[in-house]
Amino acid sequence: MLNFELDQEQKMLTDAIGRLANERMRKVSREADEEGHIPPEVVQAGWDLGLLPTGIPEAHGGLGEYSVITNAIAVEELAFGDLAIATAVLSPNNVAIPVLLAGTEAQKEAHLPLFCEAVMPKVTAAMQEPGLQYDARNLKTTAVLEDDHYVLNGRKSLVPLADTAETFLIYANENGHTQAYFVPAGSVGLEIGEREKLMGLKALPTFPLVLSNVKVPAVNRLGGDQGIDIGLILNHSRVALAAAAVGLARAGYEYALEYAKQRVQFGEPIAQRQSIAFMLAEMAIDIDGARMMVWEAAWLLDQGREATRETAVMKHFSDDMVVRVADHALQILGGYGYIREYPVELWLRNARGFVQWDGLVIV
Repeated sequence: MLNFELDQEQKMLTDAIGRLANERMRKVSREADEEGHIPPEVVQAGWDLGLLPTGIPEAHGGLGEYSVITNAIAVEELAFGDLAIATAVLSPNNVAIPVLLAGTEAQKEAHLPLFCEAVMPKVTAAMQEPGLQYDARNLKTTAVLEDDHYVLNGRKSLVPLADTAETFLIYANENGHTQAYFVPAGSVGLEIGEREKLMGLKALPTFPLVLSNVKVPAVNRLGGDQGIDIGLILNHSRVALAAAAVGLARAGYEYALEYAKQRVQFGEPIAQRQSIAFMLAEMAIDIDGARMMVWEAAWLLDQGREATRETAVMKHFSDDMVVRVADHALQILGGYGYIREYPVELWLRNARGFVQWDGLVIV
């Protein structure tokens, strides 16, 4: 029998993140989008919640055990506040969770304690690639083993916070299989390009990478000789991305709902008009449906069960859902929805990116 009630720890978590979202993230989100800069104290406040350390085992300096469902709930709440800030706060997950899922014991001992410190570690991951027909299971970036090291060549895009990263987790095609490699910043042949100019997530600094004969020791291969299960990592990534889509969509829906209740035309709130009421109902149905898909996929992953079908269906639905809901929110506001003083146009721009992201933007 299914139980959709949050446990006490999850309730406390959502309350804490909700306060951060409403009291700090929302207040700076517009300015951050306009200026292309996230206040570091807001990111630190998100890190201080300790979301990642609670998912790292005590043996590696953490406070517990990783739960995909709890992570999805947290991601939704953060994205409800602001997607760009949420992505910045969650960027260390892009390295920590793959290490948890696939790292050797030596790699876990070396890397996981870094994610339990008071200061957020300067790490990032690079999976996404520019151009058409991007496929995380068949990357164009290559890794070739030569003696005791790998040689990496290729291009990456949408790498968050690459300009300040000290360590990169870079995904590449090794003999037809996607693997991942730890690459220190400053490695010969690793070039960080100019900051990307995006339609959405304008507050989040993302960069392209160029890898030209970058040499890394063979021991830097995530998972050692066994390597990684890219399907499992993608499933975790897609659950988090879909949870973020639910959070963003919920923000648009709740804003449009309150607006429709307060906006009076021809003597009545526009929420009482059938067309608006039906639109709001469809938005609520879409959001609840997507959340149930996220929770189902997350539960399967927590049980150690196969969830590729569920995550694929969930990702496809949530990608469409978040754009549809954000667009409906803009329509309900009418002309105001197109004005930058209102947040719905920002949410619509951010929503449009989900269909492009299939890799490690949020894990």
